[in-house]
Amino acid sequence: MEKTIEETKSEFIKIYNENIKREGADKLLDYLVNSSNFFTSPASGKRHSAYVGGLCQHSLNVYYRFKNHIINEFGENYNERISDESIAIIALLHDVCKVNTYTQDYRNQKVDGQWIQVPYFAYNNTLPYGHGEKSVYIISGYMRLTREEAMAINWHMGGFDIRSQIGTDLSEAYSRFPVAVLIHVSDLEASYLDEKIGN
Repeated sequence: MEKTIEETKSEFIKIYNENIKREGADKLLDYLVNSSNFFTSPASGKRHSAYVGGLCQHSLNVYYRFKNHIINEFGENYNERISDESIAIIALLHDVCKVNTYTQDYRNQKVDGQWIQVPYFAYNNTLPYGHGEKSVYIISGYMRLTREEAMAINWHMGGFDIRSQIGTDLSEAYSRFPVAVLIHVSDLEASYLDEKIGN
């Protein structure tokens, strides 16, 4: 059974407030709730979670996958290696770069020989700062990130990030910050196993 936008929003805010306590976290959440379309945005225009509210649901899917990977990798005492706050920050906020970039619009499409207007998500990136690095930039405007958090968010796209094709930074980041590998895997699993293309 699919959750409503209000249900996923409530779930996100609960996890956020229970785990993220650092200075500025309240202002970032206020931005997401009151000045962005984070809770109504799709996660993509036509790929995974391409529906109203998809971005929040995707972020939750990544969070649960990521937390499981952390426990599997570091054991029940994972908090000796990474805090629940860092887990929530990395997973819940990895895609804040997508806020306010998708808007619902209409285009003509021929259906059964007739032209009709069908809805679609138009992409309008008013802050063309990249992807993972844009999320780091937005978050850093409200609260400080640890180096590991910044690296994990910055490189969560892995080999899908065009920057990975022009140097060794991705490999270096994954070698030095294994948590970055785990968020990438979690993002892939959420996108391709938990979510459907175009839904």
